[in-house]
Amino acid sequence: MFKSDKDTEIASIKQRKGIIKIALRAGVPIVPTYGFGHTSLWKIVADPFGILESLSVKLDISLTPFFGRWGWFLGPPQRVPLCVVLGEPIRCPQIEEPTQDDIDKYHSQLLKSYADLFENHKASYGWANKKLVFV
Repeated sequence: MFKSDKDTEIASIKQRKGIIKIALRAGVPIVPTYGFGHTSLWKIVADPFGILESLSVKLDISLTPFFGRWGWFLGPPQRVPLCVVLGEPIRCPQIEEPTQDDIDKYHSQLLKSYADLFENHKASYGWANKKLVFV
């Protein structure tokens, strides 16, 4: 959220594995979804000193000032086209208490699906030169 670059889409998902654990316990599929354009809706103010980022981590909330259309603080979003693409479902077996290896296995499948979705559809959205980075 605090890192922005016009040539890179940054997804903060490497450490977020809770949805995988829930899906494994319930035995339900996960459908990977990627939204193109959502990072262009608002202009996020970058804190060059990292103060907001460290406060956000300590308070476990996101302190992210942003500007919308017409330069309004916390204003309405910019008018940009949005496109949502869906991938093939990742079928998760029902496991009462999934191990960390089980969670890691399906999480890596989810990350691969996100990367494939992005690579397969980025040119159609006009982002042929952008890359997706997981952090």
